[in-house]
Amino acid sequence: MMVDISVIMAIHNEEKGLILRAVQSILNQTYQNFELILCNDASNEEISLFLEEIVDLDSRISLIVNKVNEYAARTRNKGIAAAQGKYIAIMDADDYCYPHRLETEFIFLEANPGYDFVCSDAELFDGSNVLPSQYRLKAEPQKEDFLWSMPFVHATVMIKRECLLKANGYSAARVCRRAEDYDLFMRLYALGYRGYNLQDVLYQYYVNVEMMRKKRRYQYRIDEAIVRLGNFRKLGLMPKGIPYVIKPLLVGLIPHRLIWKLKEKR
Repeated sequence: MMVDISVIMAIHNEEKGLILRAVQSILNQTYQNFELILCNDASNEEISLFLEEIVDLDSRISLIVNKVNEYAARTRNKGIAAAQGKYIAIMDADDYCYPHRLETEFIFLEANPGYDFVCSDAELFDGSNVLPSQYRLKAEPQKEDFLWSMPFVHATVMIKRECLLKANGYSAARVCRRAEDYDLFMRLYALGYRGYNLQDVLYQYYVNVEMMRKKRRYQYRIDEAIVRLGNFRKLGLMPKGIPYVIKPLLVGLIPHRLIWKLKEKR
């Protein structure tokens, strides 16, 4: 059966309750011409068995299984390779999307062929409550908007499958392990593709507050600087991009608890 949208969900040991909530939020969409591809990235036995049960919920759900942990980029690429839809929608396994997400994004892309992918604003959810903070992003990001930070919420994206294929999907390079989305969107812009942010909240992004309070490895800051440097060159943003290449290295020196307090205050 031909489908308009292929929803790709990479899974690695997320909580069963959150996974089921995420899957059901897709099954309950107002737009129903989709397939849901679950990509089990070597989860433990309990989660793996649970995913096999979920496949039986709906004939549109399929399952891809990695024998070893290959991380998000390679795992999503396997889902993209198996996808049949004109559009690819990303869905994280611990998030939730509102019932009109797929319909709203599909209608936008069909009506606006000048854009190659679309994202939306998002709420933050801590597992019990929706937090006061929200992702509110510029509607039409330009390449310069990548300098400070990622101008899109990756998990909300719906993108033309042909664009992903021409970009060779997500980079599985080690330096992109924590920045595969940032890298992908910059490469798409370097290829001449453009995205749009719908000014509607269509998504709940799960945040583990305690994990966010913990200090991230400084190596990830170095990796991000490398990703920025390479892509800023492709986007023609050098040498003015130099201070922004250095930015993650400087931020990594600030005590993480202080950064978190500033985020909470903002």
